[in-house]
Amino acid sequence: MADKKAKKAAQRATSNVFTMFDQKQVQEFKEAFGLMDQDRDGSISLDDLKEVYSSLGKSPKEADLKQMLEETGGPVNFTKLLQLFGD
Repeated sequence: MADKKAKKAAQRATSNVFTMFDQKQVQEFKEAFGLMDQDRDGSISLDDLKEVYSSLGKSPKEADLKQMLEETGGPVNFTKLLQLFGD
């Protein structure tokens, strides 16, 4: 029963994320997401982060990138990205 309540709470949180920003902001986030999603699979993964940092001339430690993803709960899709910026 607790799992169902947690699942419904998560669904409510994601359904409201698009109302946190105006249409222009959502479009800008979508463009930024497209730049970060290097393999175009719909989520920002460890490999995507490596590619983005490399294109910026940076080479962070893999452990640091893994920690970034762990803090978000795993690969980041577009809705999750909006949630992260909205929090």
